[in-house]
Amino acid sequence: MRIGELAERAGTSTRALRYYESRGLLPARRAGNGYRTYDEDDLRLIRQIRTLQDFGFGLEETRPFVECLRAGHPAGDSCAASLDVYRAKLAELDELIGRLGSVRDLVGEQLARAEAVRAAGPVPEPMCELTGPHGVDEGDDG
Repeated sequence: MRIGELAERAGTSTRALRYYESRGLLPARRAGNGYRTYDEDDLRLIRQIRTLQDFGFGLEETRPFVECLRAGHPAGDSCAASLDVYRAKLAELDELIGRLGSVRDLVGEQLARAEAVRAAGPVPEPMCELTGPHGVDEGDDG
């Protein structure tokens, strides 16, 4: 198949496919007429890359999965290097979840303080230093 058909079947753009090729993730095979040619194995590679990217993996993080498929394994995560990437991504996600939990706790504390202040009585309207207490310049006569 040609690049346009591969892009359509994989749900991506020809530009992305050329980029994957330039990064060595997609083989660069050419027909006698100079057109790029691809097969079903290439479609599997692209689908693997796209799935991992949808999960938040960077393009370079997909390389071990692609290499695993190219080596003839039935799935991109059948190889030790792919499992290492999974482990690293899980550690990264755990760290992010921990940081988000801390931020959530801080926001909850701020909310509790703000609600306590509001419950203590009416909150005065903010006053702009450039205007008087009612939003009119003090020097205005009207």
